Amino acid sequence: MIMLLCLWQAVLVVLVLVLAVVLVALARQIGVLHERLAPLGNQEVKPGLDVGQVVPRLILHTLDGQPFTVGDVLPAGRRQLLLFVAAECPVCKRVSPIARQIAAERGLDLVFVGDGPEPELKAMQLARPEMQGVPLITGVELALVLQINRMPAVVLLDERGTILAKDLVNTRRQIEGVLDGVAPTHSAAPADTGANAHVAF
Repeated sequence: MIMLLCLWQAVLVVLVLVLAVVLVALARQIGVLHERLAPLGNQEVKPGLDVGQVVPRLILHTLDGQPFTVGDVLPAGRRQLLLFVAAECPVCKRVSPIARQIAAERGLDLVFVGDGPEPELKAMQLARPEMQGVPLITGVELALVLQINRMPAVVLLDERGTILAKDLVNTRRQIEGVLDGVAPTHSAAPADTGANAHVAF
């Protein structure tokens, strides 16, 4: 009988320890999710190249290894909408189809700029229908130039690579608000950055 009680107490101790470990792991995961999801309201972008400045010509690469130039001269009147996303960002997955729809409605050239390991980005691209047929580039250097620290974020460029808008977004209303704040035409001459092309490896 005494041995049975001792055994039962040992089992209870083990269960308590296991429960404690589970609770610690659960608390950590909740913290990670909280960091990824919050805040979901208006967010602040840290300083980097800002509206009115010109993005230096950067030669980046798609997930297939093909060169893709950002900041290059586009056909007259064209605008490029960069959407910065990460494979582990749940808000990015909600925003990406909205961004594609808005880009199509407004005649914008949408480009997804991925952050994270390439295998995860490739898996995300394959799993997301809205990413099919749209360039997805790895943009660590571009994110550094623009100081994109949180995602999803949008950057709107005119045909000369001038930044027309830049903000963090997580709803259709916010994306439309960013784009609606831009004048229909942009006639100002771009500033000379003095920057040559950079190749990101």
